[in-house]
Amino acid sequence: MSDSEDSLTQILKGAVSDIMPQRDLVIEAVHDLVRDEIKRYIRQKLDEDPELKKEIKEAINEYLYAKIKEVNATLKLAKSGAKLGLNLIPEHLREEASKDIISLFEKEIGEILGRGL
Repeated sequence: MSDSEDSLTQILKGAVSDIMPQRDLVIEAVHDLVRDEIKRYIRQKLDEDPELKKEIKEAINEYLYAKIKEVNATLKLAKSGAKLGLNLIPEHLREEASKDIISLFEKEIGEILGRGL
C-alpha cells in the first residue's frame, strides 16, 4: 500500500469515528425521549388513581426508612467490629491503633456526609 493510500485510509477512519459519537448522541437522545414519555404516562396514571399514588408514596417512604436503618446498623457493626479489633490488639499498641481507626472513620464519615449534602 502506498503512502497516499495509507493517508487516505487514516482520513476515512477519522471521518467515520467523528460520525460515530454523533450517532451515539442521537441514540441517547431518543432513549431520553422514550424515558420521558414513559414517565409522563406513569404520572398520568398515578394522577388518575390517588389511592395508588398514596400507596406508592408510602412504600417509597418505608423503603427510604429501611435504607436509613440499614446504614445505621452497618455503622453499629463497624463500631462493634472496631472495638473487637482493638480488644484483640496487644495493650501496648492499642492507643496508636485507636488513633488510626478514629482518623479513618472521621475521614470516611466526612466523605459520606459530603456526598449526602
